[in-house]
Amino acid sequence: MHNNRMTMAAVLLALAATGATAQTLADASPAIYVEGGQTLHGSANSDMAGIGVMLPWPSVAGWQGSGRSFYWDLFASQWRGPLNGDRRSIAQIGAIATWRYRFDGGASPWFVEGGIGVSVMDRLYQTDDRGFSTAFQFTEAIGAGYSFGANGRHELSLRLQHFSNAGIKKPNPGENFVRLRYAYRF
Repeated sequence: MHNNRMTMAAVLLALAATGATAQTLADASPAIYVEGGQTLHGSANSDMAGIGVMLPWPSVAGWQGSGRSFYWDLFASQWRGPLNGDRRSIAQIGAIATWRYRFDGGASPWFVEGGIGVSVMDRLYQTDDRGFSTAFQFTEAIGAGYSFGANGRHELSLRLQHFSNAGIKKPNPGENFVRLRYAYRF
């Protein structure tokens, strides 16, 4: 698990070093979003709902026209998972440093993105089939999306997100969510 995190961090840093940010559409503007998703455990699915803000990093001189941009993803969410015949809720906050690539040198409405970050929960995540040993979690996210409307101010994206404590303490089963996000840029 630790090697996967190091590999993802190295890939993101390498991409950052190759250039960044066209931010042609509305990528240079802050955004708010809502999202929902669930795990894929069959009958033991957990679901989540969240809100957040996307805060762009400033453009770097000479990097315009590359289709790359970076932003902070600050979020709050609620997880609900099955436990002893009931649904248990957990609140979470976190931050993710996210790299985005917009195709066609930044002019395309289509984009892909990935990020790494941290989160903390108000209690340990426990379900019928898994349990975290720490409230602190690392997180990685990848996604693809489409911008629409005037200057691409509206976005829909599908994201895969993993949470784990990176082996800080056992057990460390991790959790994976598939999320659908709607964002609006100012």
